[in-house]
Amino acid sequence: MNFELNLSIEELEKRTNKDYLIRKQMLTEDSEEYKNLNIQDKKALSHLVKAANYANIIYMKQDNELNIPFLDYLKEEIKKGNKQAELTKILFDAQLGIIGIDSESKKVVLLKNAQEKDGKAFYPADMNKQEFHNILKKMLKNGEKEEVSKILNQRTIVKRDGNKLKAADYTEEFKEEFTNIAKEIEEAAKISTNKEFNEYLKLQAEALRQNNPMLDAKADKKWAQLQDTPLEFTISREQYADLLTGSVLEDEELKQLLEENNITAISKDSIGIRVGIVNKKGTQDLLKIKNFLPLMAENMPLKDQYEQNISSGNDNLQTMVDVDIVSLRGDEGSYRGGITIAQNLPNNDKLSLTIGGGRRNVYHRQIRTNNSQDAVERRKKRLNATLNKDLHKYYNPEADHWFTIGHENVHSLGPKSGTEALGKYKNIIEENKADMGSLALLDCLTEKGAYTDEEKKQILVTFGANCFLKAKPELAQAHRVRTVMQAFYFIKEGAISVNNDGIIDINLEKMIPAAKKMLTEIIEVQLSQNFDRGEKFINNYFNWTEEIERVSKKLKEIDKSLNGMIVTPLADKLSDESFTVSTDKI
Repeated sequence: MNFELNLSIEELEKRTNKDYLIRKQMLTEDSEEYKNLNIQDKKALSHLVKAANYANIIYMKQDNELNIPFLDYLKEEIKKGNKQAELTKILFDAQLGIIGIDSESKKVVLLKNAQEKDGKAFYPADMNKQEFHNILKKMLKNGEKEEVSKILNQRTIVKRDGNKLKAADYTEEFKEEFTNIAKEIEEAAKISTNKEFNEYLKLQAEALRQNNPMLDAKADKKWAQLQDTPLEFTISREQYADLLTGSVLEDEELKQLLEENNITAISKDSIGIRVGIVNKKGTQDLLKIKNFLPLMAENMPLKDQYEQNISSGNDNLQTMVDVDIVSLRGDEGSYRGGITIAQNLPNNDKLSLTIGGGRRNVYHRQIRTNNSQDAVERRKKRLNATLNKDLHKYYNPEADHWFTIGHENVHSLGPKSGTEALGKYKNIIEENKADMGSLALLDCLTEKGAYTDEEKKQILVTFGANCFLKAKPELAQAHRVRTVMQAFYFIKEGAISVNNDGIIDINLEKMIPAAKKMLTEIIEVQLSQNFDRGEKFINNYFNWTEEIERVSKKLKEIDKSLNGMIVTPLADKLSDESFTVSTDKI
């Protein structure tokens, strides 16, 4: 297959320059975290890293049907000494695909004339939204309810079948990759030192080999119970990439047919894998907040109108760990405008939550902790250029971590079900809820001793200062869209202001009331289970105003970075068959 590279040598040299391409380094071979591992866990870690590498293949297949052929082409061109191909591959490996997005929300297209589809490669590349809707309507009218249900399921790849569509379960579509992952994690389960962790790995391996959602549920339930383990291994299944499945709610006739047939459209899962070493001290610090979860549940708005994922009593089903990252692969490691610093899983659509399973928060230490001289200088430049100098004393990078802890826990609060009815807006609204809950609950948490008054101010100022982007994002970027919505809302409520010079000021007295007000509105939207109301909510607040643009202009002036990439030196060593695991800790 012939390909034509899209970016010029000049553009590639700029985007791969250290000032424009941010590198986030995970654990190294000489890190204390790895050195202190038991030899058995080191060997198990090697198998888990190898298992994770298969996630890249799955993710690329889900993302774009040309990803793997294009990658093969780049490798061949590099062998021929093609400098343009060599630089293109750096960006391809960073964003894990032909098409990504940078920090200024611009598409980074590596293959000439390549186009991104709402359905990624979960659906036929030559099928548009209107045809998709029409086919589903015909199939439903023809009585093909079961197949349509599979097509709109989160764990299938959809292909053409004549004039119809047919769905294949992930265990069938990615059988080779899933089998290889299962083999590696079974090997890890034979030697890892933690019994509970090994039981989880065995359940996960079994789930990868069979088209049986209940096996996934059992593995998820066990994973969510893990607390005191030396190693971390997660197969994540997130739904931010697929915008086509949720679009079925835009067609009134199709929406009615789905309701009549009792079919819920659930966006497709993108597969990612995280491998790490659990940080005991960081985890102990996190667990302090667990005692406050019942308090948080009791202080959520409209709490009597819905069931929450965790109870308001002492039996809340929530575990949490701080993890030193060894490897992020697939959806976890694709750097497209940013990279996640923590996760709360399983999501509400997962079956494990219906069989008594809980939720688990995992925090990524290497993503959030960057105190290099370069990072410190960048933060200083940003503050000097954009934040009222009187507030600098309250800005604290660690406060962003405290805020994130609140964010991830609030994912476990609020309405437990029904949000699928919000379609393509579900994720934006849910991320908004988590952010606003983290701020709205600060007063009650401070009153009960979770934070000092000074720390509360640090969280509010750090959040407000970070509530601005370099460019207006696309609707597909749920995390970034919600940031714009929040900046607009807080400005509207008088909690944040921006002067003509692009300097942000924050009214500390108005921040939490504004957050409570927005949180209540968000939960009302979720409870409505109404697509149109969700769309109206997004349209009302996703506004790129003059104030936001003034800050954006400043940010572009002081920050050249456009792309980013994950660097995994220890994982790369462990993936190398010639590398021998050291025995310095037995």
